[in-house]
Amino acid sequence: MTAQTILTNARVVTPETVLPRATVVVAEGRIVELAEGVSGLAGAIDLEGDHLIPGLVELHTDNLERHFAPRPGVRWPSLPAVRAHDAELAAAGITTVFDAVTIGDLKQGNRARDLADMIEAVADAKARDLLRVDHLLHLRCEIAHERMQALVEPLVGHPLTGMLSIMDHTPGQRQFVDEAKYREYYMGKHGVGPDEIEEMIVNQKRMQAEYAPANRAYVVAQARTRGYALASHDDATADHVAEAEADGCSVAEFPTTIEAARASKAAGMAVLMGAPNLVRGGSHSGNVSARALAEVGLLDVLSSDYVPASLLHAAMMLADVEGVGLAAAIRTVTDIPARAVGLEDRGRIAAGAQADLVRFAVVDGHVPLIRNVWRRGRQVL
Repeated sequence: MTAQTILTNARVVTPETVLPRATVVVAEGRIVELAEGVSGLAGAIDLEGDHLIPGLVELHTDNLERHFAPRPGVRWPSLPAVRAHDAELAAAGITTVFDAVTIGDLKQGNRARDLADMIEAVADAKARDLLRVDHLLHLRCEIAHERMQALVEPLVGHPLTGMLSIMDHTPGQRQFVDEAKYREYYMGKHGVGPDEIEEMIVNQKRMQAEYAPANRAYVVAQARTRGYALASHDDATADHVAEAEADGCSVAEFPTTIEAARASKAAGMAVLMGAPNLVRGGSHSGNVSARALAEVGLLDVLSSDYVPASLLHAAMMLADVEGVGLAAAIRTVTDIPARAVGLEDRGRIAAGAQADLVRFAVVDGHVPLIRNVWRRGRQVL
């Protein structure tokens, strides 16, 4: 007889609605039944009215890099770094993650130094079943970089690679329309001095003119040939979006204006915004706020970006936006991101879906208190 796990007396959130008292039955890593009402069977686990939602699907987080370099000049051992990152994600309710790694860093430093080690460490830990979360790779391809193609080439065939994005952080456009914000970011985060920042700006504009067109074409060709999900990044204008649509992008990451978000939505792309943007009430770069997009129906996906715990917190805040509601808010961190990158087996509580589940209560209005996390039916938190 197949062992079953019965989770009952839960407030179950499906893609369409919220069932206030429901039961979910899990066997062999999958959901086999969803029923309204409370089970009286012996061995059923009483969730005491807590929320039960699908495991969160994270498409873009830089969190892995932070664990490899927790302080300037500090390099943490690879396996402990990966496992600490993995545990933080699980504690945030994330059960599927695309670890975003930068290819062609503008400021050569920890990211460039640790790239190969990070990827090898994640792959090794996954192969040894040392991780709680399902890890995949998102290659963030900086097209205005002279070595981008050489750095991407050995990674596009990696078994964990599942997503590519086209980035261009050249000052004066996209994320950094205001060059003062570019200076503020690199001088503050990376400790770049006044003379060096001016040299970086000149050099970056030169590399964009020289390398970006060919690099962009290369990334698009790799995504098409290998069937990877492809994302645009920081689109600001209708022309940017038209180019992304022609390239076959399925995700529009962090559009910087309502104009770009509206055009992306009209083109059939899933509009992704940062959960920290929503929690904080605005963009750290001074661009359009996630809430402003949500209020006009232009927000499809949330990403924790640089704060894993922000993902579910932001979804709970989003649920209060007029016209959204809890079921639609939870879809932005589960069902929609999963489907945007071709993962049809997860992201929803329904018979046949992978049993990735999160149980939580809510404190102080929006803050989730996560009690249990299951991945493929196995409790990992």
